[in-house]
Amino acid sequence: MGSVRGFAFFARARRAHVLRNIMTTAAAALALCYFGSTQAAPLTELKLDYAYYSPESLVIKRNGWLEQEFAADHTQVKWVLSLGSNRALEYLNSRAIDIGSTAGLAAVLGKANGNPIRAVYVFSRPEWTALVVRKDSPIKSLADLKGKKIAATKGTDPFLFTLRALHTVGLSRDDVEIVNLQHPDGRTALANSQVDAWAGLDPHMAAAQIDDGARLLYRNVDFNTWGLLNAREDFIREHPEQLARVLKVYEKARVWIAAHPDDTAKIVSEESKVSLAVAKLQLSRNDFSHPQPGAQQIAALKAAAPILVDEQLVKSGTDLNQVIDALIDSKIAQPVIASNGAK
Repeated sequence: MGSVRGFAFFARARRAHVLRNIMTTAAAALALCYFGSTQAAPLTELKLDYAYYSPESLVIKRNGWLEQEFAADHTQVKWVLSLGSNRALEYLNSRAIDIGSTAGLAAVLGKANGNPIRAVYVFSRPEWTALVVRKDSPIKSLADLKGKKIAATKGTDPFLFTLRALHTVGLSRDDVEIVNLQHPDGRTALANSQVDAWAGLDPHMAAAQIDDGARLLYRNVDFNTWGLLNAREDFIREHPEQLARVLKVYEKARVWIAAHPDDTAKIVSEESKVSLAVAKLQLSRNDFSHPQPGAQQIAALKAAAPILVDEQLVKSGTDLNQVIDALIDSKIAQPVIASNGAK
């Protein structure tokens, strides 16, 4: 009986091995069909951002996984800190980075205004922004913000979230004074009573809640657009194999985060210089289970896009549906995610 059970176990293991080989071969075939060639141009330096709002980037950077992935190629990995989507988009547009992390609607705004990018991966489905007031603030509703000062980083999800929130109560940008401050400076301005409200971004928003006792005045998870990993179109064209390998490492980090929540919180805490409690609150507001960009992101962004027209943030006549369709590229990540067994 022991030998029979041993043979059955070996047979199952053999079938699993064959299945994995089939999946890997299929993924490679999909990549070949999409990219057209497996021959990649040499890459001496890989430039990408890390951001406190992108836990995967912090995990990858801390563990040196990209450096390990490209060590045999002698490719130098250069990390650049993005403090917000606006910075990541600036770096992409100026070629300071090849790959950058942004919110979905911010990426739409950037592409609509000429930034040559495509969104190739979803690093999280977050609730990373809300409108924040001090714990002793007399402001109780969105309507109370009329005539008030709101700190927000222009060109980012929190800024666009603010405009959408104001529209729900019949207010526009002209009904408030928006003070353009980078995210951490907005938190400081709120704590020092220099502004009445702040369009927060995690982990700074979580820190304001836990450390300052700040209150979330308005939350709406549907107004938080997806966390997207974007690549410049010339990088996609010239280095398809290397981009696929970057996404493979992001997939490794995504799976690792799910399996190691405490270790992830520790890394986020140390990299972002926030308390462990703050890091855990931030992570609790992120869903990492949907890495594949596609129809879901397109639908969400098309629902959000009218704010860009209403607030005259894009050129008159811009076809934002066309911009969004061109932005979301589902094909690049598909073989990488499929070989990892995710959807």
